[in-house]
Amino acid sequence: MTPGQENAMASAENYINMTAFSHKGLVEQLVFEDYSEADAIYAVNHIKVDWNEQAAKSAKNYLDMTAFSRQGLIDQLVFEGYTPEQATYGVNQTGL
Repeated sequence: MTPGQENAMASAENYINMTAFSHKGLVEQLVFEDYSEADAIYAVNHIKVDWNEQAAKSAKNYLDMTAFSRQGLIDQLVFEGYTPEQATYGVNQTGL
């Protein structure tokens, strides 16, 4: 593991501990923080994350802020980078 990959992994874990991210969203955040895309992808692929759990947290966060229809919330999560399956799982966990 290179120092860049190691640092990207540490940052990825910090972000996941703070708030919910999709795989895609977390890669984009790391790239925004000036990690190379290769290091960001490596990091996100090598940390332990339950992406379904992340989708459920994101769905709850959205519902805490505003109202959504079931399909609207699924669409929002997909827009955020979750797979349709992850988004559906996340919305199901809210009871919506």
